[in-house]
Amino acid sequence: MPIIEKYPSIFRVGGGSGKELPFVTLTGKAEKIAREEGEARNLMEPILVKNLRTLLMLSIDCRVPLEKVELIGNELGLPQDFKKSLIFKYPDYFSIKDINGRAYLNLESWDSSLAMTAREERLAREGMLQSAGGQKKIRIMKDGNYLGPFAFKMCYAAGFRPNNSYLEELQKWQKMEFPSPYLDGRRFEFADPKSRKRMVAVLHELLSLTMEKRMVSAKLDAFHSEYRLPSKLLLCLIKHHGIFYITNKGARSTVFLKEAYGGTILVDKCPILMFNDKFIALSGRNEISHVTI
Repeated sequence: MPIIEKYPSIFRVGGGSGKELPFVTLTGKAEKIAREEGEARNLMEPILVKNLRTLLMLSIDCRVPLEKVELIGNELGLPQDFKKSLIFKYPDYFSIKDINGRAYLNLESWDSSLAMTAREERLAREGMLQSAGGQKKIRIMKDGNYLGPFAFKMCYAAGFRPNNSYLEELQKWQKMEFPSPYLDGRRFEFADPKSRKRMVAVLHELLSLTMEKRMVSAKLDAFHSEYRLPSKLLLCLIKHHGIFYITNKGARSTVFLKEAYGGTILVDKCPILMFNDKFIALSGRNEISHVTI
């Protein structure tokens, strides 16, 4: 039993004397953590329901092929039986409809309170979203972080030293207003710089909906038509390397949302990830990714 012997802090072997057969149980610490799984999954349910609704609200027709939702089920943290445990449980929010022989997950009701992006929520927490009468002093930082309501948080690699020309162009882009990613993307011409900035916001929001704020680029690109993603997706992501980080720039490249990480550590974790971390810590394994963001 090499696996059991490898993790004595998780497994305990009992019995085995006389006619008694040996048995394996969890240690006291492992049992205590295991009992927390139910609570973690209960806490996850409203988060998953909100994120699924948001995912559909971002799409141009408020619907996404069911197979594509299943494709990123692990990234979203969906349980295997999500159709039964989430979709059918909340008929006021979701339905599955057949459209031209293809099953779609459909949004039943729009909720404007959910149409606030993760970027806007961060700005609100930091006091950067102002009321009509409010105004904050605006300045440009040498790391590209511009204190304005239409700015994205920039996280450049330690060795990146932007020159003044780059910072000036970045300041113009950071100040540029753009339509909400929750507005119908068909209303905007992609050639318009504001529309292109909106696409960055769409990608930012999609990654924000995942548990680990990352996704394999091929899976992200699978939603090209539902979210009107740019035809040259990787080039768009690479261009905005202060916002996104890409590993292994090829077929299996993974896209990370940089601001979600402090070095290699995911900053804000959902309940199920925090539960998983406790077991990982108990096993003595290193949970830190080897990717430098």
